[in-house]
Amino acid sequence: MDPAVLGTRLASSALVPALRKLIVQEGPGAGLTDRPVRLSGLVSFRGEKRTLTGDDLLRLARRTVTAALDGPGEEPFPAAETEAVVHALADTLHALGDLAMDDVQAVRLGHSALARALRRAAPDPGLSADADLFLDTVTGWACEHLLQFFTQRSTFVARTLVEQSRGQHELLARTDELIRRTPPADAPDTAFEQRYLSYVAERHRHLTIYGIDLRDAPERWPLEVAYLSLEATATTPTGSFDDLPGAVAPARIRAEDAFDDDHDRVLLRGEAGSGKTTLIQWLAVTATGHVPIVLPLRTLVRAAELPSPAAFLTAVGCPLTAPDGWAERVLGAGRALVLVDGLDEIPAADRHRVRSWLTSLIGAYDGNRWLLTTRPTAVRADWLADAGFREVLLPPMRGADVTTFVRRWHTAAEAGAYEGALLDALRTKRDLARLATNPLMCGLICALHRERRGYLPTGRKELYDAALSMLLTRRDRERGMTGVDLGEEAQLELLQHLAYALILSGRTEMSRDAAEAALERRLPSVASASPLGDAPAVLSALLLRSGLLRQPANGVVNFVHRTFQDYLGARHAVEEGLALPFVQRLADDPVGEDAIRMTVAHARPGERPALLRELLSSGTPRLTLLALACLEHATTLAPEVRAEVERSAAALIPPNTSTAAKELAEAGPLVLELLPGPEGLTDEEAHGVAVTASILGASEPQVALGVLRRFRDHPALDVRRQLAGTWQRFATEEYAAEVLDHLARPDLYFTCESAEQRAALARMRPCPGVLFHGPHALPDVVAALPDPHAVTLLGLRDNPLVDDLGALAACSALDWLEVSNCPNVRDLAPLAALPLSFLGCDGSVAGLAGLRSLTRLSLTGEVPGTSLIQRLPVDAPLEFLFLDRHATATTGLRGLSHWQTLSAVSLGAPTTAPTAEDWQEIAALPALTSLYLDAALFHIFPSVCGELPELPGVATLHLTHMHGTEVLEDLPARLPHVDQVFLQTLPGMTFPADRYARLFPRAEVVLVPR
Repeated sequence: MDPAVLGTRLASSALVPALRKLIVQEGPGAGLTDRPVRLSGLVSFRGEKRTLTGDDLLRLARRTVTAALDGPGEEPFPAAETEAVVHALADTLHALGDLAMDDVQAVRLGHSALARALRRAAPDPGLSADADLFLDTVTGWACEHLLQFFTQRSTFVARTLVEQSRGQHELLARTDELIRRTPPADAPDTAFEQRYLSYVAERHRHLTIYGIDLRDAPERWPLEVAYLSLEATATTPTGSFDDLPGAVAPARIRAEDAFDDDHDRVLLRGEAGSGKTTLIQWLAVTATGHVPIVLPLRTLVRAAELPSPAAFLTAVGCPLTAPDGWAERVLGAGRALVLVDGLDEIPAADRHRVRSWLTSLIGAYDGNRWLLTTRPTAVRADWLADAGFREVLLPPMRGADVTTFVRRWHTAAEAGAYEGALLDALRTKRDLARLATNPLMCGLICALHRERRGYLPTGRKELYDAALSMLLTRRDRERGMTGVDLGEEAQLELLQHLAYALILSGRTEMSRDAAEAALERRLPSVASASPLGDAPAVLSALLLRSGLLRQPANGVVNFVHRTFQDYLGARHAVEEGLALPFVQRLADDPVGEDAIRMTVAHARPGERPALLRELLSSGTPRLTLLALACLEHATTLAPEVRAEVERSAAALIPPNTSTAAKELAEAGPLVLELLPGPEGLTDEEAHGVAVTASILGASEPQVALGVLRRFRDHPALDVRRQLAGTWQRFATEEYAAEVLDHLARPDLYFTCESAEQRAALARMRPCPGVLFHGPHALPDVVAALPDPHAVTLLGLRDNPLVDDLGALAACSALDWLEVSNCPNVRDLAPLAALPLSFLGCDGSVAGLAGLRSLTRLSLTGEVPGTSLIQRLPVDAPLEFLFLDRHATATTGLRGLSHWQTLSAVSLGAPTTAPTAEDWQEIAALPALTSLYLDAALFHIFPSVCGELPELPGVATLHLTHMHGTEVLEDLPARLPHVDQVFLQTLPGMTFPADRYARLFPRAEVVLVPR
């Protein structure tokens, strides 16, 4: 987000006065002093006299972020990270009290440097790159105002006069140095640099992905569109690179921020396609205050000698002629940004030469910025430690970064019509998502998807083939790299042998010694590998250049993606004639599912029937569904075999009941890829699919989210309620933005259990119903409602924080309210002004008599007194009333007949036997048509059926909590006109409904399981 736009939004939101509260206010008679004041003594949330709490900081942070987002234009970061950004901003502001500096030092730093210091002092929030950039911008805005507050304090003026006089000499010395470094305005250097910077911007303003030649794939993208600010991890290594994760806890930074005040030399490591060269292009194009010099090593090492500064431009083919001595003057003045790319792309012998050349340059020209890129295994971790280089690693992309990349790729390619389908595929196809972890693979997937007009290759084998070809040979060849070319087939032969051994061992890693031994056995059959040398040399070459193998720890080797291991291991099994025993060995282990699918993909048409029938022979849902998933990869297959597999799976997918959906989920995450719909499904099947995906969301949230997202526009209430009810299984903000905010609202309610869900709820479209579970302060509840006046249904459950219900006056249209297990609610009188028609309450009934609009009332708490009339609203036109055993403990049913409008009465199991007077109260209700009785009544008081008076008006009987052993022979005579009987079982119990159907021959008897 543009800082100017952000500043305008935040200033207009009246947040500046709120931000001022972070600083303690000067009391009367504040004295002047020439001593600086520590920041910890200036903040208002530290010390015994603090006036702000952590919750206050959090509220300020939330107001700030909300105000910054409130406006037109593209969201600066994924909505799912909003709550994380809020907490990160609160932590950053809190770090103001931790900085070891005083106010004068802070002002001297300036707001940008102070913001960076705060970010370093605060805990790492683990945000995506876009969210991290937004946090930087907001922190900078806050620091700009905080410094202004410091300078406005009366004590600051005297101290700065002293500081200014002390700094006079230093300022003059720096000015002299600046004059020395800055060339005169009319010097030839200035004119040349203007032309040179224009050349650099034009030369590097497009991004090229080598190795992709698909039709319609953009060969070059505008860098400003394609560049993605990636996260990096930075640390100062203390041992070998392989021991780095255990030796030092890395700090997360944005890759382009690898340089800072403390680090002007950076060694950037990243796997193939992770964005190292793209970062160099971005730094070159966006350099300010430094002159960028881009030096690709694969070009430089072709010469006998590495270039001196005077030869930098000619060595890389720059067509401009610099003034004599220009490069030396730039380096000598400390104004150069030297970007050295591709240490891994040159022979090992040349790397020592490069190291000597680079360290000599640094020794001769101090004060410049230096960046060197390499793949992780090219050189050891401390290779440049003695030269003061900071190590930075580009890790795999996060989900939010992948989404951003896909969107920007389609913008650059003008292919927006295919964007949504690919994002859905990345969410629902697990193996595809595992591939999309760096810009190179994401670009390949985007290109293949677009070339096929929105469809990925059938079975995705073609995708793996294209990826392997790109990584193993084409990318290096098209970038002009020279050296021993092992060849694609030779590399595949060696790599698949390693992959097969890993799969059979049930592992994803092997020791380097074991890998070398495996290659030693295979090398005699791969003649083209002999120029590389022995097995250790071949393994080093594969680690360095294949892009498929890596060394995650010292002496350990694995594949960069498990999906490549499965693909290559399956290829080896098929080529060696071992496909069937390979499948048999892996069938019982869910981890082997992808390898089995790849085996079917590689198998010859005549081999596939045996493999698929082997899976079907188990008769288990998981392997039956695995066979179905394999059909995607079986491009050629006998029709009768395909029909056999589809027929076996049809009984499982789609599920048409909740029970079937739960059983289907037991087959595991594989199911998510096979779930259909919503097109072509009945409402019952759509609900079943939603239930299955919801359950599997606990283990595969991203894939499950992709399935549920497809159903967000479904009109069926059961489907919408299922989507609303599974919120807690997913990332709060993301699920709210991707699913909940799109659901049609009629008859729907959301359940809110956490502060994060409250915050997400506040940003969604209004929903008429919300149930709040757990401790939420009532003002926070109301604040979470986007439009309190639109809320008609509200629940407060298990909430000890609620006491005064007066804040609910904001919900002026509230029709339905539940207050359950809220022990501190003592008075219901504040509800009298609301148009409530239903109230459920298990606590105090004080003030209940004033709720005259109620038509339905449920009481599960004690009702004091001797008659219901004393506490219940006598003027309310009640139509339904539920009284549990606590509610009738002292009053019985006395006074019930007052409400002549009652058409339905529900009684819980009483603590004492109902008296004849109690039953007469029920008999005196002329409008009564429905009666609910807890079956415990018949167990505790067996004679109750005989004592019940005849109730000729009752047409519907509900018996709840039934065991199936209740004796009800006397009951039908008391209800002569009943025509419907519902028997609700205890949870987990069942019994035949006809056991009681004979007692009510003229009624429909329905069993309702729980």
